[in-house]
Amino acid sequence: MSRGADSEIRIALPSKGRMEGETMDFLADCGLRVNKTNPRQYSARIPQLPNVQVLFQRARDLARSVDSGDIDLAITGYDTVIDALGEDHANVVVIHEGLGYGQCALVLAVPNTWTHVNSLTDLAEHAQTTGGLRVASKHTGAARGFLKKHGVEGVDVVSADGALEAAPAIGYADFIADITSTGTTLRENQLKTIEGGTIVESEAVLLGNRAALEQRDDLVQVTIQLLEFIEAHLRARGQYLVFANIRGDSAEAIGRLIFEQTDIGGLQGPTISPVVNARGESGWWAINIVVPSERLYEAIGQIRSIGGSGVIVTPARYIFEERPARISRLLEAVGREVAL
Repeated sequence: MSRGADSEIRIALPSKGRMEGETMDFLADCGLRVNKTNPRQYSARIPQLPNVQVLFQRARDLARSVDSGDIDLAITGYDTVIDALGEDHANVVVIHEGLGYGQCALVLAVPNTWTHVNSLTDLAEHAQTTGGLRVASKHTGAARGFLKKHGVEGVDVVSADGALEAAPAIGYADFIADITSTGTTLRENQLKTIEGGTIVESEAVLLGNRAALEQRDDLVQVTIQLLEFIEAHLRARGQYLVFANIRGDSAEAIGRLIFEQTDIGGLQGPTISPVVNARGESGWWAINIVVPSERLYEAIGQIRSIGGSGVIVTPARYIFEERPARISRLLEAVGREVAL
């Protein structure tokens, strides 16, 4: 059950491991730095959000805390959502499904010696012919639901912590369901993924308790603020602000020169303004464009080719445009027509 409307807003974050560090860095890059000075503390504050308490929990517990209403918002991996709640998580709204870090996949991996098992169909047949198999996983709920959904019978799901890759070698299980990013650890332990054996593709997501979002205006406002900064930061990733001076007769003439260079333009065209100097010289214009990192060097060359000089480049931190579509989807999902 969601907490009362007069309660402080609670955001929960992963409490340890790579996910904690990446989440803290991500929020800081979004301009939402979390004041956590002691690694052992389990609560903190975000100065930009004074009515928000930050709590730290194990990543695998976060989805359940949001589902129960003990927590209003949380950031965790989508794999933990599926593991804890399954695909039908009616009490939880996935507010942002792709925060751009923590990418991984929960997969089934079988021993390389199973040369006849290369697909989920092969695995189902092998389970029947052998009289039953065991799969070890930390994500037992997700593994069990996936096997049931795809009609793979005769497989017992056993819980395991630690280095799952060793489970088949020591005889604790026949194969595993585990998180992988590159597949290197699986290959080093003589394991292979199988066709159709990806349980879920995962990355960091922002979750919210549905009932709380339906009932609490203050929570909706904070969530919108979070989304604004998150979207603006993600939009700015890999983008650079380029400033240069160009001689020309008019802003329109400079604009034509720029548009003749098809790779220069920026967001909705360049910004062009006159340059004023102490000597009273005219005919110089300052241009400002936004360029993605992969085209930066080429764009600088094109600016030079039309007479640009004094080129200054700086990373873009935020790009705020029209209201993000995710805000509209959130408001619709929780029965609100407009932002408050």
